[in-house]
Amino acid sequence: MKPAAFTYHRARDIEGATRLLAELGDEAKIIAGGQSLVAMMNFRLARPQHLVDISGLTGLDGMRGHPDGALHIGALTTHHAVETAPSAVLGPGFAVIRDAMRWIGHLPIRTRGTVGGSLAHADSTAEWCLLAVLLDAVLVAQGPGGERRIGAADFFHGYYTTALEPDEILVEVVFPRPAPRAALTEFAERKGDFATVAAAVDLDLAPDGGTVRAGRVALGGVAPLPVRVPEAEEVLGRGGPAGPRLFAECAATAADSVDPPTDDSNGSAHYRRVLIRTLVARACEEAISR
Repeated sequence: MKPAAFTYHRARDIEGATRLLAELGDEAKIIAGGQSLVAMMNFRLARPQHLVDISGLTGLDGMRGHPDGALHIGALTTHHAVETAPSAVLGPGFAVIRDAMRWIGHLPIRTRGTVGGSLAHADSTAEWCLLAVLLDAVLVAQGPGGERRIGAADFFHGYYTTALEPDEILVEVVFPRPAPRAALTEFAERKGDFATVAAAVDLDLAPDGGTVRAGRVALGGVAPLPVRVPEAEEVLGRGGPAGPRLFAECAATAADSVDPPTDDSNGSAHYRRVLIRTLVARACEEAISR
């Protein structure tokens, strides 16, 4: 299929883009790489009357560390740029972000798709959304009233819905602290497809490297938005040797603590729970192997 008719606008700067969004209202959509929006338009799942192209804006791409340990990633940075970023740019504490890029679609999609586009699209199985929730990312939006910083826990509202106002543009995502013992894994029927279930963990290990003191667990594909699983995190918080027994208990608790959907073509709730048990345990094993 082809998209419904629309008017194309090419923004020259952020201020001009936000003014245009304010003027056009709800009938306008931002487009950058277009890897999510264009597909939805072709299937007539989205019918914006106006597209505001921000792909040519300067200063919204690239990655930089901060003296406080945070990692800043511009919204127009492509997935492939992150995937191929040298360790000197990301630092050893953010290897999980680079490694997660291999799960995103195929190479042509990763070379065009952008970090900001994925976050703003807010698919509950998207790797960037899951990483943002797991690592307490801060999303920076800019509108006619200036800059606004939104925590990931408050940014995602539901299916393809975020806290962004119609006249705001996502300009940056900030990961506030390194996560040297974090990992993300997922399952899809075919390589490059959207995940049926995705799981990510961030473990806090004792100095001996063999004892878990605490941890975070996040899941995608089990709810309208990516979610943390406090019950599974409580298991990790009780501590213990980093090994199969603890990780299996954490994974089983995660599977029992969520209510996956049952009315789609990707499988039953039982099937997703089986995947959760496997993927959470696998993510834990990968996290300690870093």
